[in-house]
Amino acid sequence: MTARDAALTLGLCLAGGLGGWLANRFHMPLPWMMGSLLASALLVALFQNSLLAGYRFPMRVRTGFVALIGVMIGTQVSPALIAQMAALPFTLAGIVLFVFAAHMGNYVIFRRLGGHSRATAFYAGTPGGLMESLLMGEAAGANVTVLTVQQFLRIVLVISIVPAALSLWLGAPVGSAAGVNMGGPAGPVGMLSLVIIAAVAAAGLALAQVIHLPASQLIGPLVLSGGLTLSGLVDLHLPQWLIALAQVVIGTSLGLRFRGVSAAMLRQALLLSLASVGFMLALGALLSEALSKITGIPFLHLAISFAPGGVTEMSLIALSLAANPALVSLHHVIRILLTVVEMTLMAKVMRPQEGD
Repeated sequence: MTARDAALTLGLCLAGGLGGWLANRFHMPLPWMMGSLLASALLVALFQNSLLAGYRFPMRVRTGFVALIGVMIGTQVSPALIAQMAALPFTLAGIVLFVFAAHMGNYVIFRRLGGHSRATAFYAGTPGGLMESLLMGEAAGANVTVLTVQQFLRIVLVISIVPAALSLWLGAPVGSAAGVNMGGPAGPVGMLSLVIIAAVAAAGLALAQVIHLPASQLIGPLVLSGGLTLSGLVDLHLPQWLIALAQVVIGTSLGLRFRGVSAAMLRQALLLSLASVGFMLALGALLSEALSKITGIPFLHLAISFAPGGVTEMSLIALSLAANPALVSLHHVIRILLTVVEMTLMAKVMRPQEGD
């Protein structure tokens, strides 16, 4: 990383922190992540062709803080999660149905309403697997710019709509603005505890290179932290300031994804994404209601598990509600895996081609 990139990264994170602080002051849902996302998106709109020209947010920095979120979620693993594994066959069947129905419904939205080619509509409509959708879509001749914008807007809209809707439903802001403890202890955390947390995150990242799962930078530390928590060997609790900082870094890096998007493209993509995300959230809510009656798992827990956002972001939402974030993370990893499998199988059947 050059000195210029390091200075820009620090400046963007400071601006994101300011955005998070303002969002927290105004009691926005999930304020540190959403406020930093909005702040960095605004800076991209203003300076993408000048100060930020040629700049890319260092993914190693983001990966490190995602690993910390994984450690935090792992501390929520408890014997109660193991007890809920008996319901997994039912919820897994629900995810299979969700992935197929959501993808087909999105294909109709992007093909008929958006007027996109078969390849672009097919890969823009996947309810997960962002990187896999981009790679396979490019190979099939899809419009990669459209794919990138639509897939990114899917994540942004979900992590914006879900906390806002839950805040209205519950009558209080979701996240740290509501005074909800996001997993950190009330008192100060000593230096030794911080060193142990960093060591577990680093070891989890190394483990992730072996696992090769979707969102492995989150899942590796989560699995290791969860195992240590269940064993009782260590007592891991991230301080609130570190949790907020992790959200700021993640939100700042997300906001930078708006680079190079024209206003006209953004307007069309936003309208299509609203239709797509609204459809998927409604589908997820229906399945969650049915599965809640079958399994006894609370509706909110299932609704967050079916919401097609990013694994890290949806896990943070679950954590803010004490909605068993380890269970939510598990369902989102399964959703992404099934999406990649379904996308691969359906691509062979449909053989989408650009321009047909």
